[in-house]
Amino acid sequence: MSDTRISVAVHATDPLSRAGVISHLRHQPTVELVDRTEDPSGTTQRASPERVAVMLVDRLDDPAGTELRRLARSTEQRVVLIASELREPELLAVVEYGVRAILWRHQATPQKLLRAVHSAARGEGELPPDLINRLMTQLGRLRLSALDGSPSTAGALVPTLGMAPREVDVVRLIAEGLDTKQISEKLAYSERTVKNVLHALMTRLQLQNRAHAVAYALREGYI
Repeated sequence: MSDTRISVAVHATDPLSRAGVISHLRHQPTVELVDRTEDPSGTTQRASPERVAVMLVDRLDDPAGTELRRLARSTEQRVVLIASELREPELLAVVEYGVRAILWRHQATPQKLLRAVHSAARGEGELPPDLINRLMTQLGRLRLSALDGSPSTAGALVPTLGMAPREVDVVRLIAEGLDTKQISEKLAYSERTVKNVLHALMTRLQLQNRAHAVAYALREGYI
């Protein structure tokens, strides 16, 4: 394991849980914990650049998903997620966000947590074996659903939070002014698949029309 000191910030809605993770990392010689304090204006101050963010959640609800996406999109840090449970759509969303390592909360020993932090800092991924199997199954089913293009599968196995990659592809082309036929030709999808992808996206995120979908994607930084 590298002797390089890694700056780590711990994020959790539960102060006791956050304190527990910090206690696991505090005395590790290769870890430098980043203190996060707020000035009177409410702005978060960082003692040093964060290389790894450790986020602890029970379930990936909407607020947790928003925070996780914000952390994962930062170019300054890589994310380790500790979760009590992840449903299948949430697992795919977490991977799409770019989270580097996932630990089950009941398995997060100090040794496993430290290994995950080092793996994330190196840009490597680390998943529990059962999650790897679930993820491979999901990706296989997702590819089949994309090829099939049926209404029953067009919205299946996509994130409950945010947008799936093929949804981003479709909406990006809409933003460029392409119609359904042109999008289908560009992406090598059937026109029915394009329509079903859009319908599933707008239904899941309660978007009113294509313009609303483009506005959402722009606001959330997908395009």
